[in-house]
Amino acid sequence: MPEIEYISNAFRSGFDMQDLDWTAWSEPGRAGVEHHVLWAPDPAGGEDSVGLLLRFPPGAHGDFHEHLGHELMLVLDGRLDHSDGTSYDRGDLVVEGPGTRHQMSSETGCTVLAIRTRPAAPRTPREAELVRTPATGA
Repeated sequence: MPEIEYISNAFRSGFDMQDLDWTAWSEPGRAGVEHHVLWAPDPAGGEDSVGLLLRFPPGAHGDFHEHLGHELMLVLDGRLDHSDGTSYDRGDLVVEGPGTRHQMSSETGCTVLAIRTRPAAPRTPREAELVRTPATGA
C-alpha cells in the first residue's frame, strides 16, 4: 500500500509545527531555512519531483536559482519575499514556470508548501535580477 502522510491543520503557525521533523537546509547560498520532506526525487523510479514544507525564520533566505520545471509555493504562514520585490502572504499561491530565476527569503518569517516538478539549479543573478532598495541603493 502506498505511504500516506497526514498533517493536520497545515495553516497553523509554521513555528508551532513542532511535531514535524525539521532539518536545516545546508547548501551554499542558503541561510537559516529548514525543511520537512514530504517526498523526494527518486531517479531510479523515474521521479524528479519533490514536495517540501519550508520554514524561514525571520531573515532567512534561500539561494539564487533557476527552475528546470514548475514550482508551486503555497504560503501557509507569515510572509514570503521574492527577489523581484514581491511579497506573498498567508494563503497566497504562487506557480512559477521553467526558466524562472529567483531567490526567496522572509524578513518576518514564514512557512511554505513547495512542490517542484523538476530540480532547480544554482545560478548567479544578472544585474537586472538584483533587487535594489531605495534607502541603500544595494
